[in-house]
Amino acid sequence: MNSKGGTLLPFILTQHKDNTMSDATYAGAIIMEVNGRDVEIISLKPQTTTGRKPVKTMNRQGRVMGYADGITEHKLSATAAIPIDGTEIDWGNITRAKITIYPINKEDKRVSYLDCFSTEISEQYEADNEARIDIELIALHKIVE
Repeated sequence: MNSKGGTLLPFILTQHKDNTMSDATYAGAIIMEVNGRDVEIISLKPQTTTGRKPVKTMNRQGRVMGYADGITEHKLSATAAIPIDGTEIDWGNITRAKITIYPINKEDKRVSYLDCFSTEISEQYEADNEARIDIELIALHKIVE
């Protein structure tokens, strides 16, 4: 809320290489490769944890004076439509999968998460939409190509 009682909404500006500004960056297709089979991802929420921790030392100021580097971890929350073509995917035993986010713009680079493995799965059914599955994954590598 701002001082006048209205709600503040986030506004994203992206500056491109030719110094033009656009309102947002859009993702194209998101594809997960599992055992040589491509699965289209409906939504993907990547979360990177840096692993940095504050170092608390005895000092007169009584505050943190630095940090220690840690191990970076990439957690992914993906939602996919359950395929109806008859082939079954063992969602709980996904290992060494690859998830690639393809950009709409030719100038932008695609982002790939490699060696993904599943940690949690949950199914979702709605009357109006197709059956979906929510997958929690951890990726060992993130590559910007």
